[in-house]
Amino acid sequence: MKKRIDIPLLIAVLCLTFFGLMMIYSASSIWSQYKFNDAFHYVKQQALFIVVGLLLLWLIIKIDYRRLYEKANLILFICLLLLVLVLIPGIGSVRNGSRSWFGIGSFGIQPSEFAKLGLILFTSKYLSVKGQLLKSYRKGVFPILGIALLFFGLIMLQPDLGTGVVLMMSIVALLFIAGVNMKFFYGAGLIGILGIVVLILIAPYRMDRITSFLNPWKDPLGTGFQMIQSLYAIGPGGLFGMGFLNSRQKHFYLPEPQTDFIFSIISEEFGFLGVIIVCGLFAFILYRGIRIALHANNTFSKYLAFGFVFQLIFQALLNLMVVVGLIPVTGVTLPFLSYGGSSLLISMISMGLLLNISKETIS
Repeated sequence: MKKRIDIPLLIAVLCLTFFGLMMIYSASSIWSQYKFNDAFHYVKQQALFIVVGLLLLWLIIKIDYRRLYEKANLILFICLLLLVLVLIPGIGSVRNGSRSWFGIGSFGIQPSEFAKLGLILFTSKYLSVKGQLLKSYRKGVFPILGIALLFFGLIMLQPDLGTGVVLMMSIVALLFIAGVNMKFFYGAGLIGILGIVVLILIAPYRMDRITSFLNPWKDPLGTGFQMIQSLYAIGPGGLFGMGFLNSRQKHFYLPEPQTDFIFSIISEEFGFLGVIIVCGLFAFILYRGIRIALHANNTFSKYLAFGFVFQLIFQALLNLMVVVGLIPVTGVTLPFLSYGGSSLLISMISMGLLLNISKETIS
């Protein structure tokens, strides 16, 4: 047994976090100066969340993570309650067309982000206790899938398709490594595709995202504007980029570049080299996370480690594919790099738990 955390993983997380803070300043300073008369407005808020996130990460490393096994049901219930409360007018706040926020002064908290963490915890406990029942769809698979679909449904009422997809794919991935029969995934994949098609058809704005993805030039000043400006940012980056603070697209071309499309600014200012470094850090986190999961000394921690690292990397992949135009806009942030307190705190908490588990991995 080792008692020291995975230092290389911690260094990778810190590198992404502080590079993200630097890029939030670069991406937001022009817009922030115009809107708030303070070029550091978004940087100050993100820095506050980084301090809180690092404190949470340190505390979580110190606790016995196995206590979460006992509290998993309660945590799941609290997350469910928050998802219900945020839908109530007067309690939940509407931002960018979604009622998915609790407003606290100038800050906002997304309960859907915490739901992703709560559901991974509960599913890890469920699989470690009832793994032998997974051969039966009715007794083993459908109960946990039903709970995940309930959470997905509440998130879709906000609506927030991107977060819902990340949540569902994380649970499906956990079921896959738990050994559920492959026939289930064929059927689930077909139903999932049909479900997404229906969700797109019943919401006109989602159809607009599809059409703008297929041909952004059809409406270059409307639905296709953000994608076109993102590609305009990525294109001139070249091998080494235009240099830190030298992005052109942040000058009121790319809307709110400090959030979902911050990778476009990274590509523009640091070029292909910056892209390789960022993607390399995420790949390294995936490698260390899988390694921790494989060497964990109990099934709960194995599922927990895999669930958290898969969720983080899958979200990062979704964001990157959107930015380069491979899939329609989903609205998910790039972990550690995008501006956003809820996403950062959950990423820090999940990495804190992963580091905690790393202390007890089998050498």
